[in-house]
Amino acid sequence: MRNFDFSPLYRSAIGFDRLAHLFNEAQRAEATPSYPPYNIELVTEDQYRISMAVAGFDRSEIEIETERDVLKVVGRKAKPETQGTYLHRGIATRDFEHNFRLADHVKVIGARLDNGLLSIELQREIPEAHKPRRILIDGEALRSVAPVDQLQAA
Repeated sequence: MRNFDFSPLYRSAIGFDRLAHLFNEAQRAEATPSYPPYNIELVTEDQYRISMAVAGFDRSEIEIETERDVLKVVGRKAKPETQGTYLHRGIATRDFEHNFRLADHVKVIGARLDNGLLSIELQREIPEAHKPRRILIDGEALRSVAPVDQLQAA
């Protein structure tokens, strides 16, 4: 595998050590699991939806948790009391674990399971302090004036 040198990016970027760590992690990442299949949908500018096909799993067999910037979806299939005799077994019901890295300020707002499709709703909530602001030059004191979108509307 090739190693890339990202040092030229650091000349004009300040405080992006975490980004460099993500790049290094991505280079070492193993193959992305393909079971169960899933979609990631952009619903609106700040809302997302992850849909996973989890046919055969019950609500009690699926766990969803977030820790820091990682969303973890785990499915543990309960062992059946009696084993049937299958002539063809095409529905996979094996255990799975998916980790999704969430961007800053993205929160899980809900999840539902309908007809074998697990939908996880996400929303980006940018704090007021992180929104763009215009700064006065040579003002009485350095202070922010107003959000950029309010200035453009005026």
